[in-house]
Amino acid sequence: QVQLVESGGGLVQAGGSLRLSCTASGRTFSNYAMTWFRQAPGKEREFVATISRGGGSTDYADSVKGRFTISRDNAKKTVYLQMNSLKPEDTAVYYCAAGYDRHIINYWGKGTLVTVSS
Repeated sequence: QVQLVESGGGLVQAGGSLRLSCTASGRTFSNYAMTWFRQAPGKEREFVATISRGGGSTDYADSVKGRFTISRDNAKKTVYLQMNSLKPEDTAVYYCAAGYDRHIINYWGKGTLVTVSS
């Protein structure tokens, strides 16, 4: 089993920045690709960013490309999402997930709320 705990969410003004963290406990963190998803009020959950097991490969949703950066520290069992130039449409609950890749998810965190005011 892997337990994932997100942190770092909060209220920020448009144009601001936040860094989300997701720390894992349990089985070997480095065995899993890590992915961030988000779910805005009244919308379906959507892919945000993913990073490979070793951190050498990343991919982003078009809506966040150039503004968000995903990274990981396997020694700390933590994945990060640096979010810059935030927009009100980035408001959502952000979830981290562990799995084979972004499509095959084994474990989910409970989420952290990000609210961007205009």
